[in-house]
Amino acid sequence: MEFLDLRPVSSSRYSEPLSIALLLLLFLSFPWLCRHVDVTSAPLDPGALSAVIMAVLSFLLFKAVTWRVMKAIWPVFTVYSECDFEYDFRGLVAREKVLIYLAFYLLLLMGFVFTLTALL
Repeated sequence: MEFLDLRPVSSSRYSEPLSIALLLLLFLSFPWLCRHVDVTSAPLDPGALSAVIMAVLSFLLFKAVTWRVMKAIWPVFTVYSECDFEYDFRGLVAREKVLIYLAFYLLLLMGFVFTLTALL
């Protein structure tokens, strides 16, 4: 029985670049907004907040460099991931798909946390 709907999200309902830009704007304006709402509040220093942005950029740079190195060292893996992986993934049962999704996001989260830890 198929539980996961793998159709792409409609672009008319959700714009990822727009939401990232808005969240980044909110993230950067948080100290000012917090101080504007409550003058006695002590929001985080903007320099400390920039560590999170630096961690995201460092992690994305690491992913990009790793992918380039993987393409150079192991081109068969690159061809498989670009051409055949989606077909093989669609043939899995729902439980296996969920496990792969969760493992992938857990690895991304741990990579971000470790990068942030290294920067702090």
